[in-house]
Amino acid sequence: MSSSVQVGTIRTQIPARLDRLPWSRWHWLIVIGLGTVWILDGLEVTIVGNVAGRLAEPGSGLDISAAQISGLAASLYVAGACLGALFFGWLTDRLGRKKLFLVSLAVYLFATALTAISMEPWWFFACRFLTGFGIGGEYAAINSAIDELIPSRVRGRVDLIINGSFWIGAFLGSFLAIFFLDESIFAANVGWRLTFALGAVLAVVILLVRRHVPESPRWLMIHGREREAEEIVAEAERVVREQTGRELPEPEGEITIRQRHSIGFGTIARTVFKLYPKRTVLGLSLFVGQAFLYNAITFGYATILITFFDVPSGDTGYYYAAIAAGNFIGPLTLGHLFDTLGRKVMISSTYIVSGVLLLGTAALFQADALNATTMTLCWCVVLFFASTGASSAYLTVSEVFPMETRAMAIAFFYAVGTAVGGITGPQVFSRLTETGDVSDTALAFVIGAVLMIAAGVVAAFLAVRAERQSLENIAKPLTAEDAEDDSAAASKRPPAAQGPRPATA
Repeated sequence: MSSSVQVGTIRTQIPARLDRLPWSRWHWLIVIGLGTVWILDGLEVTIVGNVAGRLAEPGSGLDISAAQISGLAASLYVAGACLGALFFGWLTDRLGRKKLFLVSLAVYLFATALTAISMEPWWFFACRFLTGFGIGGEYAAINSAIDELIPSRVRGRVDLIINGSFWIGAFLGSFLAIFFLDESIFAANVGWRLTFALGAVLAVVILLVRRHVPESPRWLMIHGREREAEEIVAEAERVVREQTGRELPEPEGEITIRQRHSIGFGTIARTVFKLYPKRTVLGLSLFVGQAFLYNAITFGYATILITFFDVPSGDTGYYYAAIAAGNFIGPLTLGHLFDTLGRKVMISSTYIVSGVLLLGTAALFQADALNATTMTLCWCVVLFFASTGASSAYLTVSEVFPMETRAMAIAFFYAVGTAVGGITGPQVFSRLTETGDVSDTALAFVIGAVLMIAAGVVAAFLAVRAERQSLENIAKPLTAEDAEDDSAAASKRPPAAQGPRPATA
């Protein structure tokens, strides 16, 4: 942001005013404008997973193998997402949420459009990397904005449902793949291109809607732009009054902060690793577990259906659509429990239960007791819980660290956790499924299950009881700490050194 903006020490009720707002169309605008990124992500991952078999067939227009798509292309997508998260996360904490969730979506749009015109494998791989770069930036900017704009009493369920909307995109992507891969309608070298082109068209629509989503008032007040923050909150209050026809209750509590233009990497590192080491271990554990499960296994699910159950490449979308529909129901039905039963119970249980169920699926698969339909049913049950747990990972790291480090913390945990599970996972998994050996694929399931269970155990001990709590109560802003330090220092100085007394009427 511009250094011309004046900063000082202020006392404000903006966080309390945001948290006491009843749900309104103002909040729906935020959910629709920001939550749609996960629909795009689900669309991307599903389309690539389902077109993998078609791209590897003669006449696709690309000289590429299924293993390269589920392995190299998947890893490049995730690598791009990790780097994009770090780069855009850093900019998000410095320049604001709104600028970056517009820029990152534009990068996604550009890269997806270029994917549709791929003529060489290297071009396809480069576009997958750039697409991931844009999506990764979305995670940091969007999760920061959502948590800072949504009232504390419903933050858990809203965050989980929005993150779980990945599966809406997966559902749409499955049927789009079925339609566009039908060679009676589109040629083999045309249909898959249209699926990516449609993703770019959807991104344009979302970009137009997203322009109306406001900047985070919490970010504005800390960066010396309290007048803009006041205007946004006042507009939200006006909308709520008009919709409900009632006056709002008085906000409870206020906070004193010393505004700052930016926070350095050194301060962020000390905050994450020194001030909150247990929360750091928790965040890394949750992200590693869910990243391996989703990025390693779902990227190659179509390959499993084709390799082990002889499902035609054009029909894999039907099975994936069933998984997608079942998995969105998880966060949708369990999300409210994160605000009632609490974070610790729900995070740990969803991770552990999904891991145990995945071990059972691996055992049935190893015993050759499953067909394509029953395998899909097993996955629906596993991911009913796993999708809820995975969504809670983003919720956790976005609410348990101070405001000034929020976007960078999300980016860091996403990047490190996903690099471990999302880059290495697809590489390992593609090699295991490529052998055509049932034992090798079952081993991949077991690895994912063990990591999920381990993360659940960590959550049982370290998860933060953040339900229905203001973000500022969960982790005090660093600027509030600065203001308290200033106040303490001033109180220790002799009266003559404290400066002139303000004039009184």
